[in-house]
Amino acid sequence: MDDPGPQSIITDPTNILIGFAGIMLLLGCSALISGTEVALFSLTPDDVDKIKRKDTQKGNLIAGLLQKPKKLLATIVITNTFINIAIILFFFRLNAFAGITPSGLRFAVQVAVITILILLFGEVLPKVYAGRNNQSFASRVAYPLLLLSKALSPFSIPMRNVTLWLQKKFGDSKSTLSVDRLSQALELTDYGKANEDEQKILEGIVNFGSTDARQVMTPRIDIFALKHTAGWEEVLESIRENGYSRIPVYEGTIDRITGILYIKDLIPYIGSQNFAWQDIVRNPYFIPETIKLDDLLRDFQDMKNHLAVVVNEYGDTSGIITLEDILEEIVGDISDEFDDDALFFTQIDELNFLFDGKIGLKDFYRITGTDEDDFEDAAGDADTLGGFVTGINGNFPEKGQKINFKGNIFTVESVDKRRIKQIKVTLNEALQ
Repeated sequence: MDDPGPQSIITDPTNILIGFAGIMLLLGCSALISGTEVALFSLTPDDVDKIKRKDTQKGNLIAGLLQKPKKLLATIVITNTFINIAIILFFFRLNAFAGITPSGLRFAVQVAVITILILLFGEVLPKVYAGRNNQSFASRVAYPLLLLSKALSPFSIPMRNVTLWLQKKFGDSKSTLSVDRLSQALELTDYGKANEDEQKILEGIVNFGSTDARQVMTPRIDIFALKHTAGWEEVLESIRENGYSRIPVYEGTIDRITGILYIKDLIPYIGSQNFAWQDIVRNPYFIPETIKLDDLLRDFQDMKNHLAVVVNEYGDTSGIITLEDILEEIVGDISDEFDDDALFFTQIDELNFLFDGKIGLKDFYRITGTDEDDFEDAAGDADTLGGFVTGINGNFPEKGQKINFKGNIFTVESVDKRRIKQIKVTLNEALQ
């Protein structure tokens, strides 16, 4: 690179001081912009709410800026780029290193000095400060940033549109860090005995977005529901016997669920005679089997709902799913007043168990201490132990039939026409 011409170099001492002052001012602007990026994009919804409580106008302004993150980022990047270019131009016009020869060495020193100045004072230090004081920093820069956003719209809007176009065009190129690889990484991590619960929660989070409702729902065969024509006394008796807080209501068959009865809605009418309970039944919320749990959780939050009816592609009822079912996929089993593992299994001795056929496979793994990987390939679409045994047998088993799977013996103790009711499991001692 050639030396700047004699007309472009500032040599007057007064002008040199002004030039250095200009560089310091520009570095300050660069620091503000760099800090703005960290401060705003590190704000959580709670942080924004806190700012609103202190200053409603600033809080609403910040929330509005964050609603268009791509435009906001484009504004910050463009402003910072212009400022840094101006710093470099000012710096090279100063004759601060005229005494260094040859010119190549002088150029290298200039590049090193300006790089350190920009990185240290224009990037690193302000970002560290802004990250630690994001609420106050964001409040101070909110109005200037709004002005910049409006002034730079002719540049930031096209930049945002190009970004969106690139995302659409190359959106299918996903990260190679798949769910499977994340799961493998978690398995290889040595958490220690004390942190096994934390590891399970992390695994639940990793797999959460790839799990659909069908895998978690209570199947239709296990749904307790009320007929729309049931009498008041019959309804009260059913509630006392089953203890559920929300009960599906159907007309004709379980495939025609017409509403959900909330037990809390009945409380004012407990002492009534022949109360028309059908009048307070709420509308049901139907979802497809394939909806992912993260999407369903978001819907539950938006609708303030706790129960959904799962339907198949033909509109028939497949099962029901609750908010508790979803949360259990992350944090593990949640015990409430109606949960009782003893209702689903009896441990005979160290290797022998008696299970209800409808117990979930995940509960089976937990209770017996077996490795899920040993069963996963053979489990297929089965969600319950009864479904698993039917699947590995190839057809519906008969009472008394013994099925061997990897040395584990599954003995069918009780069946009805539609499902396995009770299974005795003798674990393979070699795998324990």
